[in-house]
Amino acid sequence: MADDRLIDFIEQVSGGSHLRVEEDLGGGFVRLRSEEAERRQAKHDIRQVEDIVIELLRNARDAKAASVYLATTKEGDVRTLTVLDDGEGIPPELHGPVFEPRVTSKLETMLEDEWGVHGRGMALFSIKSNTTRAYVAFSGVGLGSAFAIEADTALLPEKTDQSTFPTVARDEDGALVVVRGPHNILRSALEFALAYRRAPNVYLGSPSAIAATLLEHGQRRLTNDELLFCDDVSTLPISQRLAMSADAADLMGNCAQVGLDISERTAHRILGGQIAPLASLCEMARGEGRQVRAADLTKDSRGLKLAKDDVEAFAREMEGAFELLAERYYLSLTAVPRVTVKGDTITVRFPIEKD
Repeated sequence: MADDRLIDFIEQVSGGSHLRVEEDLGGGFVRLRSEEAERRQAKHDIRQVEDIVIELLRNARDAKAASVYLATTKEGDVRTLTVLDDGEGIPPELHGPVFEPRVTSKLETMLEDEWGVHGRGMALFSIKSNTTRAYVAFSGVGLGSAFAIEADTALLPEKTDQSTFPTVARDEDGALVVVRGPHNILRSALEFALAYRRAPNVYLGSPSAIAATLLEHGQRRLTNDELLFCDDVSTLPISQRLAMSADAADLMGNCAQVGLDISERTAHRILGGQIAPLASLCEMARGEGRQVRAADLTKDSRGLKLAKDDVEAFAREMEGAFELLAERYYLSLTAVPRVTVKGDTITVRFPIEKD
């Protein structure tokens, strides 16, 4: 997006469109430079947030992932997506180049599926061109991948209803299909999961729920010897490394390394079993697990919550404590101290005037 702004600025000050044109063919026709053609194609490929979800799921499928974990939250207009998989992974030296146009691992094949042509080396370039931030949070050969995306929904829209779980039914062959519901992130991911029932399994929820799911899956897969004698968690696949967390601080750090942002308090809740692992989307569709709620796809509920009575009692205590400053600096309170809680921070405001 920064490159686009630079091109626009140069064209504005130079008054020319030559930066985008390779050849003037006459009669109002031109041949575009390849960079401009790629930029226009990238803008066309990703038209809404749900398109990003599909492209990253397709990439995970092509990387032979058995499971894909989609963590998502929304704060204001910013939609955050972290897509983790246990596929083949990407070498560290290619973490940047994979977002460049025409970079692909599919030299011999180009796949056409329900969502169009795949394998042109344009998916990640298109995502980066249409979002505020897109990067590889973690990946390594044989270790899986984690992609982190931030999208401004004021610029790249998403469906307004992100809370409704789609309605499913069985077709004439007995297979589950989506028959109704908004084309939101949930539906996009579920339709993909139902199209590929064997693999990959798709898990969708908040970062804390995805972390709890990865922890449980890792504990299931690692042997006791591996749990006891692994010296370096960075050598483990994404699907196993959270199981190596010795305590809450360790879990929070291991989550951060794979693009999952959770607080230490949330890590304690996960280890204490207060945040349950997720069922896959296909299991949810079959009625075998709790369906994803609206709160799972909006703001992650990691912050401290205080009872109203406790907040009021604390405010009265603060009012009494303020007397020390009032006497020394000739101050008076104009109202009861205001106590607010946001995330893991308690803020006390003292409205004052000088005597």
